[in-house]
Amino acid sequence: MPKPQLRVVTVGHVDHGKSTLIGRLLHDTGNLLDGKADELRAISERRGVPFEWSFVLDALQSERDQAITIDTTRIWMHLGEREIVLIDAPGHEEFLRNMVTGASDADAALLVVDAAEGVSEQTRRHALLLELIGIRQVVVAINKMDRVGHKRNAYEAVRAELEPLLARIGVAPTAVVPIAARDGDNIAAQSKAMPWYTGPTIVETLAAMEPIRRHDGAELRMAVQGVVRRGTDRIVVGRIEAGSLGVGDEVVLSPGARIARVKSLESWPGPAKGRAQAGESVGFTLDLPLFIERGDIVSNAAAMPGSTTLFRARLLWLGRRPLEVRDRLRMRIGTRLAHVQVEALERGVDITTLEPHDATNAQRNDVAEVVFRSRESLALDTIDEHPGLARLILIDGLEIVAGGTILASFPSTDPSHIVPVGHLLNREARAARNGHCGAVIWMTGLPAAGKSTIAMQLERRLHERGVQSYVLDGDNLRTGLCRDLGFSDRDRSENIRRVGEVATLFGDAGQVAIAAFISPSRADRDVARRSAGDLFHEVFVKADVSVCEARDPKGHYAQARAGEIPGFTGITGEYEEPLAPNLVLDTEHLSLDDAVSTLFHYVMEQIIAVPSPARSFAVH
Repeated sequence: MPKPQLRVVTVGHVDHGKSTLIGRLLHDTGNLLDGKADELRAISERRGVPFEWSFVLDALQSERDQAITIDTTRIWMHLGEREIVLIDAPGHEEFLRNMVTGASDADAALLVVDAAEGVSEQTRRHALLLELIGIRQVVVAINKMDRVGHKRNAYEAVRAELEPLLARIGVAPTAVVPIAARDGDNIAAQSKAMPWYTGPTIVETLAAMEPIRRHDGAELRMAVQGVVRRGTDRIVVGRIEAGSLGVGDEVVLSPGARIARVKSLESWPGPAKGRAQAGESVGFTLDLPLFIERGDIVSNAAAMPGSTTLFRARLLWLGRRPLEVRDRLRMRIGTRLAHVQVEALERGVDITTLEPHDATNAQRNDVAEVVFRSRESLALDTIDEHPGLARLILIDGLEIVAGGTILASFPSTDPSHIVPVGHLLNREARAARNGHCGAVIWMTGLPAAGKSTIAMQLERRLHERGVQSYVLDGDNLRTGLCRDLGFSDRDRSENIRRVGEVATLFGDAGQVAIAAFISPSRADRDVARRSAGDLFHEVFVKADVSVCEARDPKGHYAQARAGEIPGFTGITGEYEEPLAPNLVLDTEHLSLDDAVSTLFHYVMEQIIAVPSPARSFAVH
């Protein structure tokens, strides 16, 4: 059975030899038409320029004159049973737009670096772009080894500089191959000039890579290309991105979560099949007359995409003017064209250090994380879930101004649709039933000060006394309610806001919500305080940073000292102590039992035994 098609984008600095590599690769694998190389040599001789393998691809006259690639070129080739689509993306800074759009549907990348010049700013930029568009499979070709005498130490020097750069963006290269593209060294056969290299050739590496489309059938994804009428039938057409589709399958069309079953399956060329797999273009009919339009997402009910109007994206801005809050653009994602507005610019990324930084706008060629709001509801997957359907481009007028990927989507509701419903029970009624009042015990302090340990012990002791309580802890909420959030300042604030809202609901329901969070910002804690009102009790779990670091139960302080966790509270991140906490637990001097007992008695005496002023939810 033939292997699935693999789409590979070649990227790198303008003069590092991408097109030369592809031309030589086509020639050495027998994918170049007979006589093509001789024809190009003759053309070069007539034009009075040296023959270059890059002329195989550089179809534009202006490209030959300038010896640079302007547009993306796609070449189909075969390596045994595998079909490979090679995408030659431009490396010059002026043509980054074509590089982004050219790589938007790639499965893997071939990153070309000049052995003599090493890692350039453009190399760093292109590496960041690969991470930006979700490409995790990368083979590095260290080219022009003939310029450095085929020496191993030159190869190792470039490799030592490049691998940490790729590691910063979460990429471990499949192979780092020393090549001389002009001469064919290590392209399709091992180089005699570099006997010290015993790894795979470029051809062997490409043959071993896998496409990003998932074929396990666990999660179906297909973006609807359109609907075709044939008599009375309405055939839904598209290409399956992941999973498989067959007659009788129950499918969900999003947004809107409309459910139907596949009545028939059409495929072309050839007769209809019983089942279609990822990578195939198919048509199908449904057993219900649903309204379906271009851009809808087909999935199975067990793993459907979320529908939202609010989402975060990481993008490369290519527009002539800066991107700013409230800008309105059109967005192409999958097969859908949507209208979006910039809600917030969260941060930029420094192209040299790859470190994040605050940003109020995005200049041309900047990488930024941006929150968008769409005019219509969208069915979105993130880049970690389904890369092929999470890549986007932004359009201003007729110009493509950005390329990027979806990082997260957020549930969003139009405030005009919200109608408050009054509870028929108030706090006094719940307290009478429970035998105690509700409360929000907000425990704040440095990492490893003892918040979670004390919280869990308090929950156990309250349970033994018949008090309904529950611990809200940072680790367990980040695996569910807040799993879409990162660790930027904005995300941390949103994390605390959500926790405060949930804790307030617990307190209103008559339970004791124990929230154990670092919550380093007073402003963020004030948001939680305003949400909970008189239910809120702030407990400062106090310990010096040196004591906390000596405990370090999760090893986070050590990682922060090593620079692996930026902005870690207490090391490089600031902690703002409470100004007037309801209770201070000095765990530097108190034992665990004493700290738990002190907090337990505070809760029983100050909260449980004395009902708080009732805030009525009764309907009048």
